[in-house]
Amino acid sequence: MFILVDDEERENEGDLVIPGQMATPDAINFMAKHGRGLICLALTAGRVKELELPRMARSNESRHETNFTVSIEAREGVTTGISASDRARTIAVAIDGSKGSADIVSPGHVFPLEAQNGGVLVRTGHTEAAVDVSRLAGLNPSGVICEIMNEDGTMARMPDLVAFAQHHGLKIGTIADLIAYRLKHDRIVACNLETTLHSAHGGDFRMYVYVNKTAYAEHIALVKGDVETDEPVLVRMHALNVLDDVLGDHDGGKAG
Repeated sequence: MFILVDDEERENEGDLVIPGQMATPDAINFMAKHGRGLICLALTAGRVKELELPRMARSNESRHETNFTVSIEAREGVTTGISASDRARTIAVAIDGSKGSADIVSPGHVFPLEAQNGGVLVRTGHTEAAVDVSRLAGLNPSGVICEIMNEDGTMARMPDLVAFAQHHGLKIGTIADLIAYRLKHDRIVACNLETTLHSAHGGDFRMYVYVNKTAYAEHIALVKGDVETDEPVLVRMHALNVLDDVLGDHDGGKAG
């Protein structure tokens, strides 16, 4: 278990975080006793779809657009559902790939959160960070998170979090550092297609289609001639203009 802190300009909060597959009853009890916030289960969008979990609200108007689904409970193996062991059981069922929607019921005492595809490179939330950390560690891509509150009910800020971490022997990480790590080590852009292209405007080109795995945007590179020499290569960037490039509107590209 560790503490994850987001940006001061965002929630400015620290959450207790533990990979989903390590969420034992003792871990859940620690979060409830010392974290004091809402204990939630961060899941990938794919897993939320597999479990057929609808969104909690039809229109998400929360400040940071946190994707809560309906609350859940394990169908079997629990009593009232609220105990630490019951919630750990529900979490274990929810992240088990061999289990499906028939193995859970709603409402319940565990609150799933749907992480956006692309993780912290798309949304800088604790939800995405918890899933990213577990995935990068080679674990089930899920995480249990709980906001840390002070004894007086106020939110714990960085000085409070440092003291909390020292008292309980926990490490502190920041979402900003996780973003920097992913930008350095993740392969965000991939070449999905390489082919030849004959254009009426320039003859023969080699065409490469690249896909940004976080924004799912396509970028096309047209290469003419040998670009692997020591000589400088002329590069031109062009943003597609539908009116001009596709429809042939050469009168200023303004829609009336």
